[in-house]
Amino acid sequence: MVITDPVSDMICRINNALTRKKDSVELPSSKMKLEIARVLREEGYIANYQHTDDAKQGMLKIFLKYTPEGSVIRNMKRISRPGRRKYVNADNIPRVIEGLGRAIISTSRGIMTDKECRKNRLGGEVILFVW
Repeated sequence: MVITDPVSDMICRINNALTRKKDSVELPSSKMKLEIARVLREEGYIANYQHTDDAKQGMLKIFLKYTPEGSVIRNMKRISRPGRRKYVNADNIPRVIEGLGRAIISTSRGIMTDKECRKNRLGGEVILFVW
């Protein structure tokens, strides 16, 4: 199966697993997906992630995080798509739900959150919003 937008596939798989209240979700791995998972773990949206190598590209297993009220991730939304990229400079970095959520941005120094981008005065491609 050919996936034209691997990040959207990742978001869709995570959202589907959260809807079904699964403990974890497995998906094909890539460098960008690993970095997104790292940022999600650092921000406390997921419990952990694990990368396993296989004969192909490897698998990424994301362990989801729940509270008594439900999942920690309420929603994830893809912003920059293959057909329409969304770039911002350091002065126009978006705030997600008045700072309660996070924007994950791909910069020249790697993938980081909107908070880190403001601190480092960096712009880049807005990959997704999570709250």
